[in-house]
Amino acid sequence: MSGQDVSGQEPTFSTSGVHTGDLRPGEWVTLTDRKGRRNLVRLEAGGMFHTTKGGVAHDDLIGGPEGVVVRSVGGLNFLAMRPLLHDHIVTMKRGAAIIYPKEAAQILMMGDIFPGARVLEAGVGSGGLTLALLRTLGADGELHSIERRQDFADIARRNVEEFHGGPHPAWHLQVGDLNEVLADPRRRPEQVDRVILDMLAPWDCIEHVGEVLAPGGVLVCYVATTTQMGLVMDTIRTHQGFTEPEATESIQRDWHAEGLAIRPSHGGVGHTGFLVIARRLAPGVTTPPRKRRPAPGAYGPDYHGPRPPGVDEASKPSE
Repeated sequence: MSGQDVSGQEPTFSTSGVHTGDLRPGEWVTLTDRKGRRNLVRLEAGGMFHTTKGGVAHDDLIGGPEGVVVRSVGGLNFLAMRPLLHDHIVTMKRGAAIIYPKEAAQILMMGDIFPGARVLEAGVGSGGLTLALLRTLGADGELHSIERRQDFADIARRNVEEFHGGPHPAWHLQVGDLNEVLADPRRRPEQVDRVILDMLAPWDCIEHVGEVLAPGGVLVCYVATTTQMGLVMDTIRTHQGFTEPEATESIQRDWHAEGLAIRPSHGGVGHTGFLVIARRLAPGVTTPPRKRRPAPGAYGPDYHGPRPPGVDEASKPSE
């Protein structure tokens, strides 16, 4: 972020992306109208936010606290707040679909992302999950992000640097194919604690991922369809170097509560994706045998995907 604050100092870089105190030039604010519509605005000295009912002068906000109401020339009121990370992710410019905050929160918890961790992220998209990961990792962590498309990588870099006020010291972004990067000793990270795959065919990368993921490390795959979910889970089982994968889906429902009128709201976020999670075993160790048999016919003649060891006989339908 650029510009001078009211004391003549450059706005400071923040590894968390969070600033406190009076609002300064270069910072982002959300202006929310009475209908709840939010506008993400970057403050500039002498700048103006234009509405259908006149403009809102940035100078009316700079140097003052957040949490105030400003009025446009035509009398339209806006509540001014610094954006939460959630606000920034859902309103920032996109080149690809983002991982929504409800899944990002699950990835941080179920993936056990911790400050100082070494994380590999493949499929950066617009950088939404990248922002959430960097906030958790802090300056002492390492986030190695791989994106196949240069245009997506450029958008993600801009979103991350605008949010933090400059390049983040923990972030290393490469453009390329994940398998090719991991096969090149000069480009791949030596070893990582966590791997997060947000890509069309994560099953194609399980073998290479297993080579860089530390024993006990967590693999998280984000996929959109049940077909992708089944294929990546069977590929992980077939590899045998991971624990039995688990799959989850998160659906968010909003509620309205006002006096005696308490009911589900019309808003909410339904299906956006599935998370498949497994942990890396130590070298030479294979997945312990499953305690339950696959459903009859699960790997029958119509199934053409990867076959975990020992399923052929167990999955035959009973006569």
